[in-house]
Amino acid sequence: MTIPVKVFSLMLAVASTFCAAHSQTMDSAPRHKSSIERSDFGKTAAGKPVELYTLKNTTGAEAKIITYGGIVTSLKMPDRKGTFGQVVLGFASIADYERQTAYMGSVIGRYGNRIAKGEFVLDGKTYKLAKNNGENHLHGGPGGFHVAIWNAIPRMTDSGPSLELSYTSADGEEGYPGRLEVKVTYTLTNSNELRVEYSATTDRPTVVNLSQHSYFNLAGSGNILKHQLQINAERISATDAGSIPTGQLMNVAGTPLDFGKPAEIGKRIDADHEQIKFGKGYDQNWVLDKKPGELALAAVVVEPRSRRKMDVLTTEPGLQFYSGNFLDGSMKGHGGNVYSRRTGFCLEAQHFPDSPNKPGFPSTVLRPGETYKQTTIYRFSVKE
Repeated sequence: MTIPVKVFSLMLAVASTFCAAHSQTMDSAPRHKSSIERSDFGKTAAGKPVELYTLKNTTGAEAKIITYGGIVTSLKMPDRKGTFGQVVLGFASIADYERQTAYMGSVIGRYGNRIAKGEFVLDGKTYKLAKNNGENHLHGGPGGFHVAIWNAIPRMTDSGPSLELSYTSADGEEGYPGRLEVKVTYTLTNSNELRVEYSATTDRPTVVNLSQHSYFNLAGSGNILKHQLQINAERISATDAGSIPTGQLMNVAGTPLDFGKPAEIGKRIDADHEQIKFGKGYDQNWVLDKKPGELALAAVVVEPRSRRKMDVLTTEPGLQFYSGNFLDGSMKGHGGNVYSRRTGFCLEAQHFPDSPNKPGFPSTVLRPGETYKQTTIYRFSVKE
């Protein structure tokens, strides 16, 4: 059948108009409404109230953050079927967070990781810190930022819902010099990123090394041994048996610590290698292959069953990969899951451990008039 030219032109115009209108509707209508909700999360044992903020973006992803420790209690991201599921370890009550000792989901400060023998020298003066990891100082001490009550300001941004947390660390707190004004901003972007931005200023010379200590499990349950990890680093800061850097930057090529290409976390986790034996698995600082201060891709993790993928980007020079070797099964979390050994992993963007005592490492000294800044992004997608 021959269609007259005028009729064909009219049909084409109608079809084009319909397709354009349909495409415009599909592109312009968000699937979900971005939002921030505040609720109560109970009180600490000392009677201090804790707030919970729930951030939701336009894709349906969700992050829950409490003012106690700046903790990310929940993070839900889609899998290969588009089903949203839990990707971090966490608890439903403040009592559980006060009981746990794994720094789960917390902001870490004033100094993330270890300082040897709990002391350092700055401008000729020795400062003594709490020894809460054998003879060493760990993650800011027992009264570090992970147990502080932070002030919260929620905001809606063009990128997605955001929560600014602030805390004033007094001069002498946990032995550190200087009054430190700290801000940590979490943004759940509409591109399914959890963006963490840090800043700090001081009124006296001090040391600062902030980080985030979420435990990830992209499958939502079970162990993390089948997760495939790639780290963009050729070296680690080698440590002694107490996890204190020797000062040597060790090349990892050809060793069980080589994640230059994607490899299963569990494949070599119990290898006969001194550094792995020291940490009872992976618990090392990788020296990232990047320019100082550059926001660059540091690591990629893929969980093969769900096909969830997490990219870690950071401005920091180091990345501590910890494979949950000391989770002991004493606590239950999301969905009744028992958090036993290697059911979660951490990728802590940071400066190197014990930098205040290692002049050859990138400096962690902050002086009056300067501003400490750090950005780390956990970006989620589905691997094709």
